[in-house]
Formats: sequence, C-alpha cells, structure tokens
Amino acid sequence: MIKSAIYLLAICLMLTGCEQSSSPDQQIRLANQGLLSADLSQDGQLAIASSLGQGTVVWDLAKGQERWRWRQSDDQNDFVTLTRFSPDDSHAITATQHAFAIWRLQDGQSQGYYSLPESSLRDAALSADGTQVLIGREDGKAEVVDTRTGRRLQFLGHSEQVNTVDLSANGRYALTGGNDYSAYLWDTRSGQVVWRFNHGGRVVMARLEPTGRYAFTADSHQATIWDLKTGKGLSRLQFDHRFEVYTSARFANDGQWLITGSPSRQLLLWQVSDGSLLQSWRVSPHSKAKPPSAVVYGVALRDNSHLVSASSSGLAEIWTIK
Repeated sequence: MIKSAIYLLAICLMLTGCEQSSSPDQQIRLANQGLLSADLSQDGQLAIASSLGQGTVVWDLAKGQERWRWRQSDDQNDFVTLTRFSPDDSHAITATQHAFAIWRLQDGQSQGYYSLPESSLRDAALSADGTQVLIGREDGKAEVVDTRTGRRLQFLGHSEQVNTVDLSANGRYALTGGNDYSAYLWDTRSGQVVWRFNHGGRVVMARLEPTGRYAFTADSHQATIWDLKTGKGLSRLQFDHRFEVYTSARFANDGQWLITGSPSRQLLLWQVSDGSLLQSWRVSPHSKAKPPSAVVYGVALRDNSHLVSASSSGLAEIWTIK
C-alpha cells in the first residue's frame, strides 16, 4: 500500500501541468502534512482522513471539526493507507498492508480488528451494515468475510494481484479488478461469476452503482460503465488524452452521474448514459508541493448543486456544479 501511494504521487508529478485550480466554495483542512488516504460519506458530510502526523480522524465537514480519532495500531510505522465508509455510512474500515479494523460511526468504537498473515491487502470494502468485508489481496485472491459468523469465501478467478474491490450494499455481490486485465462481478455466497469485464490493461478502479444497475471499471486507457442486466458496455468515458488513472469514483444523482478523481488533481463529473464529460475542476495542491500536485482520494455529491473532494493535499473542498 505504501508503494502504491508513492507510485500515485509520482504519476501526479508527471501529469500535473501549469493549469491553476478553479476556486472552491469552501475548504476544510483535514491535516497539515498531507494525507495518505481519505474517503467521504455518501452525502459528503463526513470525511475519514489518515495522515502521518495526526493518525486517522473522522471529520464533521459541516461543522469543520473532528468527530472521532482512531488508532489501529501502537506501531508508529504501521501506517493506515486505506480508509472507506460503508454504503450506508454506519461503519468504516481502516487498513494497513497486513491488518484492518472496522469501526462504528454512531459511537466511534471499534467493532473488530483482523490480521492478514497470508498476503498483503490491496483494497477493501464493507456491506451496508458493516458485517460483510471484501478484501482484495496481492496474491490474486479476493476474500469475503462475515464478521459475525467468521465465514470466509475466497474468489480465485483472478490470476494476478487484485487492485480494486467493491461490495453491494447487501453484501450479495462483489466487483473485483486486477492486474490480469479483468474485472469480475461475482456472487459472494457461491463465488460464481456473474459477469467478466475484459480490459486492455491492469484494472485499477471498480465501483458499483448503489441500486445495482451499473458497474464502473477502468484501466489507464479504458474506462467503461457496464449495464449489469446484460453485462454489456453502456458507455465509455470520453477523455481526450491517451492516459488516465482514477483514484476515486462514485455513482451519484440516482445513477445518472459518475464522479471521478485522479492523481493529477482532476475532479470530473460524467454523464453515465453516454460517458460525456459534464464539468471538471482541479483540486487545490498542498502549499509546499513543487510542482503543484494532489491525489484525489474521495469524491461525493453533497446535493445536486455541489460536489465534495478530499485529496492528498490535506484538504476537503466543496465545488459548485454549474
């Protein structure tokens, strides 16, 4: 995970040009030294931010103040490099390379701590109630765990490292993408493949639309929205350059929009039906970054007029949709 963060920052430096960020409506500083990871709640009201200097903090963005501060490990060198809300924002997961913890947002208390002795963790996602956990592993396995019963099911469809995962709100379906140029939608009860989505490169982003109508998968050259009823492509994102990496993605506005973030400061709003770009912004870089750079870790729709971003610059920012 640490290597991945360094890789993203390197891409960010290569892709960032001299274009200046458009002005956000509001900025909330989440950390002074920049962030290793961040995520936003579905409505953009809460943020989880992990940094070297302040650990892992849950922020109330409306009030601009901390809600909870979490410590996953007493080892100061065991950095939290993954933070993610459950679909209903009732729980959150924080993870290092070899362990993860599940937290309740209602009272900020830990619901469990789990070690991963077999292989390094690459990505993870929760079901709506926080009882189902989906893990993507470096050894090519994806695993779903029921934290109440201890039941585990391993998905062995990938032949190489799993980079990105998502889980349906009810925990029934998993979406996983890996270095084998493939993304799979599969049943978490049986491990049976529902759809396989082929790519021309390593799949680095995979997200499900909350009602189960669509999936989004992307490599660095192809980003596709899939119709899950037919398994066929609905649209491709129409970016005007050869290379793009997505570090965050979320369906919004009842599945009509897709929001993406990248390591080149790009915050983009897309039309799901045809993949057209509706609007773009550049998030603010860290004041000490030379050249100006920021990785967009989290995106959310606050209302139909405003987006929220959280980036490695240590800032959560609110933007107006025109």
